[in-house]
Amino acid sequence: MRVIFMGSPEFSVPVLDALVEAGHEIAAVYCQPPRPAGRGKKDRPTPVQARAEALGLPVRHPTSLKDPGAQEAFADVKADIAVVVAYGLLLPQAVLDAPRHGCVNIHASLLPRWRGAAPIHRAIMAGDAETGVCIMQMEAGLDTGPVLWREATPIGAEETTGQLHDRLSEMGARLIVEALERLETLTPEPQPQEGVTYAAKIEKAEARIDWAWRAEEVDRQIRGLSPFPGAWCEADGQRIKLLASRMAQGCGAPGQILDEALNVACGRGAVRLLRLQRAGGKAQDAQEFLRGMPLLKGTRLT
Repeated sequence: MRVIFMGSPEFSVPVLDALVEAGHEIAAVYCQPPRPAGRGKKDRPTPVQARAEALGLPVRHPTSLKDPGAQEAFADVKADIAVVVAYGLLLPQAVLDAPRHGCVNIHASLLPRWRGAAPIHRAIMAGDAETGVCIMQMEAGLDTGPVLWREATPIGAEETTGQLHDRLSEMGARLIVEALERLETLTPEPQPQEGVTYAAKIEKAEARIDWAWRAEEVDRQIRGLSPFPGAWCEADGQRIKLLASRMAQGCGAPGQILDEALNVACGRGAVRLLRLQRAGGKAQDAQEFLRGMPLLKGTRLT
């Protein structure tokens, strides 16, 4: 098929690769424009732009698709379909209608649960047992379109957002190829009205640990916010990011380190810290971290 691909972050790259490997013609790649990044604040292309250019594909990065000129340029591609995954701009109706088969979106949740910006984070933080990927026919509403193809997967007891992100990205790449092969025979299923939840964008204020919470809530917060933005607490006035954890045994005052294994008491129960990062430092497994910053039994994390 003649495809317009629309995506920006690392999550989208395996999907682009899969479409190319499956033999589809990528007529244009749309992504967010380069933005200042790093210490030098030089413009840095998105991962999708970098990959598309490496593959020799034409790249476009309009700041908006509301402009009639941008919409005309999109329609002039005369695509069979547009494949959208974490693109970052809303698509006006004129854009949705332009390809022969419309626009399909790869969404990292089991719709209608977790429509919106941060479905992977929210699924882990809410304690969901499973999540998945939906291939959805796009319409004007936010992730409201009928589902063409879906697949579920369990969420591991110690899985972080980063790990689940990579699994779902690969799953989405496989599913879109399968969906395009079967496109003529797939029946769009309208999303049910019951069970709708919204995955709001992660706010910085959500990252600070409250050790008075139950252990399972703290554990889900740590794993759900890893690697970005990273749940954090303080020890001796220094900020520490907590990047991996598991449920543990023990009790004590909330935030108290219970032993040399870095089991920490919560409001009820305890968690074991598995991976940590000091401000300005690199992420380290617990025992390596302790060699550089000892956290003794009885220390209170705040």
